[in-house]
Amino acid sequence: MAKILATLDPELRQIVSTNKVFKNWAKTFSCSPELYFEPTSEEQIVKIFYLAQRTGKPVKAVGSGHSPSDLACTNGFMLSLDRLNEVLAVDTNAYTISVQAGMNLHELHRVLAENGLAVSNLGSISDQSIAGVMATATHGTGAKFGSLPTMIRALTIITPTGLTLHCTPTQHADVFCAAQCSLGALGIITRITLQVEPAFRLEAIQEPVPFSTVLSMMPTLIHSAQHVRFWWFPYTDMTVVWRANRSTKPVRQAPVSWLRDHLLGVHAYEAVLDITRFGPLTKAIPSAARFFFGALFDRKVKVIDDSYKVFNFDCLFPQYVNEWAIPWEHTAEALKRLDAFIKENEIKVHWPVEVRFVDEDNVWLSPAYGRKTAYIGVIMYRPYGKPVPYKKYWQGYENIMRSFGGRPHWAKAHGQTCADLAPSYPRFQDFLRVRQELDPAGTLLNDYLRRHVVGVAGRGVVHKATPGVSQDERGVAEAEEDAEARAAGGFGEGEGEGEGGVVGQVLARL
Repeated sequence: MAKILATLDPELRQIVSTNKVFKNWAKTFSCSPELYFEPTSEEQIVKIFYLAQRTGKPVKAVGSGHSPSDLACTNGFMLSLDRLNEVLAVDTNAYTISVQAGMNLHELHRVLAENGLAVSNLGSISDQSIAGVMATATHGTGAKFGSLPTMIRALTIITPTGLTLHCTPTQHADVFCAAQCSLGALGIITRITLQVEPAFRLEAIQEPVPFSTVLSMMPTLIHSAQHVRFWWFPYTDMTVVWRANRSTKPVRQAPVSWLRDHLLGVHAYEAVLDITRFGPLTKAIPSAARFFFGALFDRKVKVIDDSYKVFNFDCLFPQYVNEWAIPWEHTAEALKRLDAFIKENEIKVHWPVEVRFVDEDNVWLSPAYGRKTAYIGVIMYRPYGKPVPYKKYWQGYENIMRSFGGRPHWAKAHGQTCADLAPSYPRFQDFLRVRQELDPAGTLLNDYLRRHVVGVAGRGVVHKATPGVSQDERGVAEAEEDAEARAAGGFGEGEGEGEGGVVGQVLARL
């Protein structure tokens, strides 16, 4: 490192730091990049790539770090896009906005609102960078709305060889199609033009509905509003169904109770999840689920507000999360099988299970490519940042999703290898071809991409390991959590965590 720093370009010296430890939001993955850059211009990114070529170091870009996986992890050069956050152009006639890709969604909403505009759909949070949500094909919900990358109309990408490509559906078309969901494998996306629409309000109504009723009315439910999602609460046989439609009605806030929504819904909830993590007290989880559902969700709630405020909600505290996409005609059967798996194996799981729906799209690596899709997400909270047993649940859940042709959400940690994923995506080989053309030296590869996209050899690319550095960030993170859990009397390798667990399966397949 000292040698690199001694010969570093003066401009890069102003934006580099050392001893950076990167941790994702849930603190389930971390890494220690050799150098951490915060570029303020595209020219600086080109210089960083040239430095990487000269020194043989890998490069990864990072946004907010919200992905619950090691997608952004590297032990080489890490680039934060936070300072590339400017508005480049707003066209209120064509309803488009061009921004630097490091801008976060909260800022995007603010700028759009000032110009009477809004995004057409949105996920559950807005803490991520625009580049990040597009790179992982993040989605919202709505039967007639595609994943967020379908909003992209143009983008600029800097490749590891130093080329700057301005891409549209007709200019560098293959690069554009691959880069709509790039996984950070093609280059650094620095500018994005999005198709938006006039600002609008949403009227959202959420209400408790029996689980059996939701399963029986699934085809109707999906189309019962412009945006539909529901949360299933295992052990209660109940769901909360959320429907939202565009509205011109005046703003109407949901009534807020500090006692119910904060003391009980956050603090007491986290405390209960903490004391029921391990041992005999895990048996209290079903009773806790019923209590909290009755106290917090067993009522009808209506809210009318600006669209982005209604789409988003509080994700509470750190969590393990897994989410797969399946054809939406299999939604009810998949949930029935997940319910049976939980009951038959007496697994104590957290709640809720979230279900959302999106239209099919043509984004090469979108989990919704070519089929109308239901996203089913499971969660295990990490109260006060502590580990909880989740791997047996994950393994059963993933097996069920696989049986319905499931595709995992790219941002999440999952057990699919590139050999498993390639047959799921008709344009997977096209993506690999573009990746190889743009990054022939494998500068952007990391453990995540080798595990899930290109294979260990990197499609013929031999990556030189950094001396003294673990080559499986995910394995290290989970080993540390297993050790902590075992020390607390928890799951460890005695509950499907060793070679029979998800990570063991991945490593065995590789």
